[in-house]
Amino acid sequence: MKFDYVIVGAGSAGCVLAARLTEDANIRVLVLEAGGMDTDPMIKVPLTWAKMFHDRSHDWGYDFEPEQATGGRAIECARGLVVGGSSSVNAMAYVRGNRGDYQRWSRNDLPDWDYAHALPYFKRSESWEKGGDDYRGGDGPLRVTEARFTDPLIEAYYRAAHSAGYAENADFNSGDQYGFGRSQQTTRKGYRESAATAYLHPARKRPNLTLRTKAFVTGILFDGNRATGIRYEAGGSSHEAHAAREVILAGGVINSPQLLMLAGIGDADALRTHDIQVRADLPGVGKNLQDHISAGAVYARHGSSPFVRQMRFDRLAIDMPMAYLFGKGPATQYPVGPQGYMKLTDDAEAPDIQVLFGAGPMNAHPWFPLIRKPFANAFSARAVLLHPKSRGEVQLASNDPHQKMRLIANFLAEPDDLATLRQGLERVRALLMRPELDEFRGAELLPGADATDEAALEAHIRSTCITVHHPLGTCRMGTDDMAVVDAELRVKGIENLRVIDASVMPDMTSGNINAAVIMIAEKGADMIRGAAPLDPISVGG
Repeated sequence: MKFDYVIVGAGSAGCVLAARLTEDANIRVLVLEAGGMDTDPMIKVPLTWAKMFHDRSHDWGYDFEPEQATGGRAIECARGLVVGGSSSVNAMAYVRGNRGDYQRWSRNDLPDWDYAHALPYFKRSESWEKGGDDYRGGDGPLRVTEARFTDPLIEAYYRAAHSAGYAENADFNSGDQYGFGRSQQTTRKGYRESAATAYLHPARKRPNLTLRTKAFVTGILFDGNRATGIRYEAGGSSHEAHAAREVILAGGVINSPQLLMLAGIGDADALRTHDIQVRADLPGVGKNLQDHISAGAVYARHGSSPFVRQMRFDRLAIDMPMAYLFGKGPATQYPVGPQGYMKLTDDAEAPDIQVLFGAGPMNAHPWFPLIRKPFANAFSARAVLLHPKSRGEVQLASNDPHQKMRLIANFLAEPDDLATLRQGLERVRALLMRPELDEFRGAELLPGADATDEAALEAHIRSTCITVHHPLGTCRMGTDDMAVVDAELRVKGIENLRVIDASVMPDMTSGNINAAVIMIAEKGADMIRGAAPLDPISVGG
């Protein structure tokens, strides 16, 4: 069967594109997803996201290659392999980033991607529980709510941040991002709200939308330099899907550049080493890899903990069915505290550090007296380096589409990155040592009381730092020779082929990136269908 558009990937961007393009009943769209349907109960219940992360459920299984700068460790790079993509397995955080991020994009020859042009698409995508205003959307597909986990430790942490001089921020997705405010998350009526639940599933009732799961894409079909379709494997056989209008890659920061390279689109010399015929010499394909790297401080916790009580098996036996069946009860929340955004220098255009607080440990597990001991009671905060200078790349391991890409992160390769992250960690430790937290704080487990100088902190960072799962940039948009797509997300030098996912982002936004990916897909959908762009909104700034 021939379609108008073939979309590779039913992740955050692919779900948005499928829903928006099929609003026209005359447009036929096929979405190919390598993973399965998002029917796992753990996807639905917010409390269980950490278990999915640790088990690497619905995950491609990628790891960054070991590097000396990060202690020779293979740092995991979790990417969603399921309908909804990473929005079905992430921590559900909703963060748009900072106005300055989009102004920076605009100054780099992308004027239609400044904050005023991005804001209407953020608003169109969103249904903020407090209603729409100048900044927030009130009736979009994606439901956004405030985190509601209740714990006296979290309230003490708020007081500590404010007494330390950090502003109280009622909404870091409106206007000023700085300070500390309640985390916002994509949940609806107690359930995870993914791009699939918000966009794709409501659109699946349309006869012009076809979704094929467990469909592994192996190549792009061409007629000369014009993309005409996709080759994929499903059910033990090879298939072809033809696109009368466009092929759209929405496979993410790793898989989209892989498909381009396999099609002969990339650095010509590198392609020839894998016996791939060069179709378009675009040296930026796979380059410019960036991610948010983080380092944390962990403390034993004095006294009782709501989270420890919640994880007792007999309580979970009630709470989990209640959450799954009715969207009610404690399992609809997880122990997340406020988010913080800090400048280390007054003249910074955007925050340097994000602070993520957890009122319970990531290694929590069900427990029951005399059968299994409770997990160690602890809390933590992580400093996240928001704007790394280091750049990595993804490379083909071979011309076999089944062989995983090589992920070379180059974390902390630039000395300024290590210095900035260390300063952020120092501020986090100082915050956690505030007197407001005295009644809760036990011994410092990491980095440990002996880590008092710069060298010790930097050693701690190198040996323990982890990604917070925001890789982007490997097919970046722009106008220079290293750009892969233009400002309308069309692959340079190729007809009828676009990339729309996190790989097109030029550089890091200030915080979690899922909201920005959805915004890009909303804006990209208008570009594809030739619709007039939404009017820019100039507020604040």
